[in-house]
Amino acid sequence: MTTEELLARSSQYIMNTYRRIPIVLVKGEGARVWDSNGREYLDFVAGIAVCSLGHSHPAIAEAIRNQAETLSHVSNLYHIEPQIHVAERLVTLSFADKAFFCNSGAEANEAAIKLARKYGHEIMGGKRFEIITMENSFHGRTLTTVTATGQRKFQLGFDPLPEGFRYVPFNDVSAVEKAITENTCAVMVEPIQAEGGIVIPDDDYLRRLRRLCDDKGILLILDEVQVGMGRTGTLFAYEQSGINPDIMTLAKALGNGFPVGAMLATDAAAAAFVPGNHASTFGGNPLGMAACLITIDTILNEGVLDNCKAVGSYFLDRLKHLKEDHDIIVDVRGRGLIVGIELSIAGDTIVERAMEKGVLINCTNGNILRFVPPLIITRDDVDMVVEVLDEVMGNA
Repeated sequence: MTTEELLARSSQYIMNTYRRIPIVLVKGEGARVWDSNGREYLDFVAGIAVCSLGHSHPAIAEAIRNQAETLSHVSNLYHIEPQIHVAERLVTLSFADKAFFCNSGAEANEAAIKLARKYGHEIMGGKRFEIITMENSFHGRTLTTVTATGQRKFQLGFDPLPEGFRYVPFNDVSAVEKAITENTCAVMVEPIQAEGGIVIPDDDYLRRLRRLCDDKGILLILDEVQVGMGRTGTLFAYEQSGINPDIMTLAKALGNGFPVGAMLATDAAAAAFVPGNHASTFGGNPLGMAACLITIDTILNEGVLDNCKAVGSYFLDRLKHLKEDHDIIVDVRGRGLIVGIELSIAGDTIVERAMEKGVLINCTNGNILRFVPPLIITRDDVDMVVEVLDEVMGNA
């Protein structure tokens, strides 16, 4: 079937919820993908921060294949051995005492919101149900998580929205303090606003939030769906702040492409949940857990974090030099291998022209070029991307 035929059938049969780029990707290996015409691309999108170990990683493929030949799915009515192993790994490596598994970032955040509300009702006493989130944030597409998201554009047309959320400016602890009421049970925040434009807060922001939450007796929830699992150069982004949250959510890179989400919590927070409070049919299934386990071990044991920090630093340096040559670049920012270029123009044209040159990048928030490549990329890969950007921006 030709690319044109595939695109026509996609338009005919698939609901119109994505503004898709008109190529069909059919194969991936490492940091590269190929389309249905056989054209090769250097992929600096990685499924939007998902394939951190690259496409078709042989160890992950083997783990999923072996698990599929053994046991693909059983209900959470029973204990699942791979799920136990992944939970132990995540708890051992983090602040947490308990883990809950689901299938996506939105589901993980939904679970965190439910846990915080249950904690507010059962542990705090009274009816404490409000959660403070940040303007320009992004927490998911379900009705509750899109309400938690502090961007009205994602909420339009879905009213009435669930109650119980207050929005304050990001990187402003005093605004959070003013928003806390007798009904507040938690503050929910991304360590770096990713979908919001790679917005990095002050170094002491999370520390001050932690102190405030402790003073007020409320929970701190960190959404690490996009920045967790090594993206910033440490396994979890919060490690760089010197604090621990009460609840944290993960997804995206957790299974390196296999749909997996997780909510981690301290014993104190997790105690609010009892059997029947929350569940997931597919959450923690053997296939997903097999992918998770090998993903975690590979990130930790094969120099992935060191590569992320070193190549990420090199990438930022190259982009800052690029900024000197192009007036359309307003700012360059990032940490590890989550990097953004803020433009003075819309970014769609740059994305399209880069694709024509064999490089896949992404635009978020209208004018922010977002780079979330596999964490295994090399300096040569960075050089190729910067050369392409230099060329296409010169013609912008």
